Amino acid sequence: MIRLDTDSTDTRIVGKPVSRLDGVKKVTGAATYAYEHAPALKALVGVFATSSIGQGEILDIDVTAAEKMEGVRRIITYKNCIPQGKLDTSNANFTTRARPILSSTTINHYGEPVALVVADTFEQARDAARAVKPLYKPGQGNFAYSPESEIVDEEMAAAGFVGTTRVGDFDTGFAGSTVQVDASFETAMQLSQPMEPHATLAWWDGETLNLVTSHQTITNIQTSLEAAFGLSKERLVISAPFVGGGFGSKLAVHADLMGAAVAAKMSGHPVKVSLTRQQMFGLTGLRPWQQQRVRLGASADGRLAAIGHEALIYSNRNDPFVEQTATVTRSLYAAPHRLTRHQSFHLDLPNGEAVRAPGEMTGLLAVEIAMDELAEKLSIDPVELRVLNDTTSDPETGVPLTGRDLGECLRTGAERFGWSERGAKPGERRDGQWLIGMGVASAIRFHFQGSAEVEVAIRPNGRIEVRSDLTDIGTGSYTILAQIAAELLGQQVEDIDVTLAHSSLPPGGGSGGSWGAPNTATALHRACLSLLERAGVSPSPNFIADVLKANPSGLMATGTIASSANTADWEAKSRHTYGAHFIEVGVHSLTGEVRIRRMLGVFSAGRILNPKTAKSQLLGGMIWGVSAAIREAAEIDARYGNIVNGDLAEYLVPVHADIPDIDVILIDRPDLDANPVGVKGVGELGNCGSSAALANAIYNACGARVHKFPIRLASLLPALH
Repeated sequence: MIRLDTDSTDTRIVGKPVSRLDGVKKVTGAATYAYEHAPALKALVGVFATSSIGQGEILDIDVTAAEKMEGVRRIITYKNCIPQGKLDTSNANFTTRARPILSSTTINHYGEPVALVVADTFEQARDAARAVKPLYKPGQGNFAYSPESEIVDEEMAAAGFVGTTRVGDFDTGFAGSTVQVDASFETAMQLSQPMEPHATLAWWDGETLNLVTSHQTITNIQTSLEAAFGLSKERLVISAPFVGGGFGSKLAVHADLMGAAVAAKMSGHPVKVSLTRQQMFGLTGLRPWQQQRVRLGASADGRLAAIGHEALIYSNRNDPFVEQTATVTRSLYAAPHRLTRHQSFHLDLPNGEAVRAPGEMTGLLAVEIAMDELAEKLSIDPVELRVLNDTTSDPETGVPLTGRDLGECLRTGAERFGWSERGAKPGERRDGQWLIGMGVASAIRFHFQGSAEVEVAIRPNGRIEVRSDLTDIGTGSYTILAQIAAELLGQQVEDIDVTLAHSSLPPGGGSGGSWGAPNTATALHRACLSLLERAGVSPSPNFIADVLKANPSGLMATGTIASSANTADWEAKSRHTYGAHFIEVGVHSLTGEVRIRRMLGVFSAGRILNPKTAKSQLLGGMIWGVSAAIREAAEIDARYGNIVNGDLAEYLVPVHADIPDIDVILIDRPDLDANPVGVKGVGELGNCGSSAALANAIYNACGARVHKFPIRLASLLPALH
């Protein structure tokens, strides 16, 4: 259940649970996704052949049999592929690096493209790709962490993040604490796997490259392709009108886009390329495997004196990425002595990239379990321990924390969930053969402000149009922008046309990292105010007619928001979103089977533009956290570097029977220190902390404290027998 409590007398449009404007198109199949597009000339189809070794060299590649197969137009390999710009790891932004394909004989990881077969149909291209025969010289790849692995400190700093922070004297503060927790955690590789596979249609008009693609950010593609093909932005026409999910995996350019662009150039025809579900496991980036160490030191009354959070994360040496795992701790709880540190080591595996709630999901999993361990040692209720260590100023910088509602989220959730019924010790509550437990965890995620520009115009036909290259990745962008424009201009949602996700439109910064809605909403807010000022007419039912009477050709205005780096005094305040997760589970006393009985999330993310779409995002994140805790893991064969469970038949995610009644509560409170609209993102927040709440609930049920994830039956059975 997701409650939508509304007041029927409220005449606002922003903040109402408006159904998605594109919903009917999506459920009827009228929404056209990237692979379904084709220009007037029928598109050819490209399918990759991928490497079957984890590291080494291609000595030769035999395409003779594949070339003779029906419908095959061209086979592209390292021998004949057109030149592309090199991957430049000095570019700190992993989302904008050039990523050439088929440009070398070197195999960097299992599943890397070795050929692209272009044929008349998908089936023909697929069959011919299977007939491509590379001759390899396998190398000695490194596919698993060992104590002998070389540790690298500088990669996170090279990516533009502060890798290590120190406040006070952590070692002294921790050593002098009355009660201590020193815990290590291990989390598995995980993947985004959006419903819509990564797909691109490409065609060239002279020196202009046209793309219809499944992507989260138009500007990232432009920057990558400028480096890859030497094309100016004027020579790139990019469209992504509907995107069936991304979760970070569609922030950067991948092989589907590069393959379609290269094949279209070499064949002289439009070409579309979609990664198969299996190929997505090796070609779209993933959440890296990592180890964490969390140390908490507190006085006897439960006040934290020292917090230490260190993360060791694998990184691909050819395309490095270090998840910002320990940053989640920097603004979470008060403590005078603090340490956060990130280190990496190299493996010959697919490169890491952002996966939903990058850093926060894994970081909170460790920190929030450690907080429960500390609560147990102190004999303090876990909710009260968290509230006790709440703070109104940033623990590392000392500046005010804006919209800091963590304590309210915890208290509201505890009351609504019936936290007082929780057994103080594991195994106290039973329901027949089921052991019943409750768990809690805090949620926090930083608020990101990037640059965005939006146009709003009154057209001569009497329609209002909102224009931005922002993508809608299934989050409801079309709808919330229409709501904002309608309310500010005194119109109805159905009076607004929203045009998104084309490179000819004002740059909106794309969708991802919970930044799409707040940045674009703020720019649109300013555009609407500017339009009203230019029109000199107040919003009313006759607003459009009055404007067109004085401006028959229409009227337009633009609104912008600068990035945080270009905003004066941005560092004077610390901005985040907050939440609290509560989960009740049953653990079978004989088998160790885990059944989730109910879940509650209470969230504070500033002004809520649309509770219906916001709660949908939060619910999805909560479920994802459950998945990360007890289901998801990409299993690597340490001998060969392949993902053993590289398809959705064996890469486990929750199904309907796994997910119970879910309650989502939103604290709708504008944070005007974040932006003039007071809105912050929610897309990642639901996935921040729910994994830890589940693990804590399992411990409360049966006494099994697990530090290696996902949780297996083998980890629970010793506590039961």
